[in-house]
Amino acid sequence: MDDHPRTPWHALAHRRYLRSAWPWRAAGYLAGSALTGIPVLLVLVLLAAAGATLSLVLVGLPLLALLGLAGVPVAAVERRRLRLVDRTPTGTPHRTPAEPGLLAWARLRYREQATWRELAYAVLHGLLLWWVDLAVVATLLGLPLLLLTTPLQLALAADGEVKVVKLWLVTSYPPAFAIAAAGAVLLPALLHPLGALAGARAALTRALLAPRERELQGLLAEVTRSRARLVDAFEAERRRIERDLHDGAQQRLVALTMTLGLARLDAPPGPLADRLATAHDEAGKVLAELRELIHGIHPQVLTDYGLTGALADAAERSAVPVDTDLGTGLPRLPESVEAAAYFAVCEALANIGRHSGAARAAVTARHTGAALVIAVTDDGRGGADPAAGSGLTGLADRIAVLDGTLAITSPPGGPTVLSLEIPCPVISPTSNP
Repeated sequence: MDDHPRTPWHALAHRRYLRSAWPWRAAGYLAGSALTGIPVLLVLVLLAAAGATLSLVLVGLPLLALLGLAGVPVAAVERRRLRLVDRTPTGTPHRTPAEPGLLAWARLRYREQATWRELAYAVLHGLLLWWVDLAVVATLLGLPLLLLTTPLQLALAADGEVKVVKLWLVTSYPPAFAIAAAGAVLLPALLHPLGALAGARAALTRALLAPRERELQGLLAEVTRSRARLVDAFEAERRRIERDLHDGAQQRLVALTMTLGLARLDAPPGPLADRLATAHDEAGKVLAELRELIHGIHPQVLTDYGLTGALADAAERSAVPVDTDLGTGLPRLPESVEAAAYFAVCEALANIGRHSGAARAAVTARHTGAALVIAVTDDGRGGADPAAGSGLTGLADRIAVLDGTLAITSPPGGPTVLSLEIPCPVISPTSNP
């Protein structure tokens, strides 16, 4: 039995239903319907009446246009109110506009089916649903509570008699307590249909206001496109930083290193020459570190020769001998794809050199026409665990943003195989190193 039911329907089957908060959550959900239904009814009537009346002088047209969007805020409130009786998360069915501004937002909303379902719900809620909800609460909860309070009503009656629910005249306490006892028996019996009706009401709300499968697919596609745009923006920023460092700080360091070298040659032997030599060596080390940093941000070989040249360069710089099989060369691909693939291979080769104990590694890369496929293998000891801080987890996330996959197979004893696949178009024909 589920100890944490998510809706009143699930809770009804639980033996502790009457001792839980679910009956009162159901009652609160149905009774609270009037708090939104009455304002919705008033707003819809006012907008419709004012828009229809003033449309003859064109002033009412904006009001009628606003009426079409009236269901959007109502639906947002109702999705939040739904949490009282439905713990399953209910997201918005609306997409995020591609452009900022109220006009772009309204244009997108008018084109979405969800907007018109929400308007239909608002009309139904304002004209009918909240009335039905109150009637259900008044009948199933109000009636037994009214019976339970019969002795109190008799005690407060000025003429010593009370007519219970306009049907039974009570003038003494024995009948009053008997009716109260009947109310005590009736209350728990009616709490079950109350929960069932609240569940049905919540199901109707979810059916009209929750995103449907097609809308969820659209939202997912929008999130994917948004993440891809972020990756492209990130790559553009990396390139800008790389250019600024290459054209600015690196050139200044080169000039400083040359100046110190000339001063070192001109200085007579002694303490000054020794200090100039130390400064010259330090400047050379800083320049080498800066060049390595620039290469790590975005290697120039990747820009000049594409992924083919960059992978060949990475293999040459690897601590472990690497065999490369790049076919006749890879075509030029989107910058974000080339960068993600290059850094994944570099990280894999670095891990092979540090952890695998391999004598040799291999890199194969192909473009199938629809996707880039790369495999990095080694003959090491195996047993690689990507979760143990190898640096590949972040790269896997980066590749996932591009709708790609990265997988590692590393049984104990080897071999270890890292494979990645990124769907991508071809930007230009094959480029060779």
